[in-house]
Amino acid sequence: MAIQLDGQPRFVPDGCTLADLVAALGHAPQAVSTAVNEQFVPRGGRARALAAGDSVMLFQPIVGG
Repeated sequence: MAIQLDGQPRFVPDGCTLADLVAALGHAPQAVSTAVNEQFVPRGGRARALAAGDSVMLFQPIVGG
């Protein structure tokens, strides 16, 4: 199925979860923050299956104070 990853088209298998995508891209789960359809998704919520047409963004988490 087709999704958008950081603004670029990408094909992923049906049933692919956000966690699967992060792992397939070679990112450690704690090293990247995620959003789907402009909504932040915490690490604990990445088991959700992606849907055709979803827009996924990966970005560096902001830490500090």
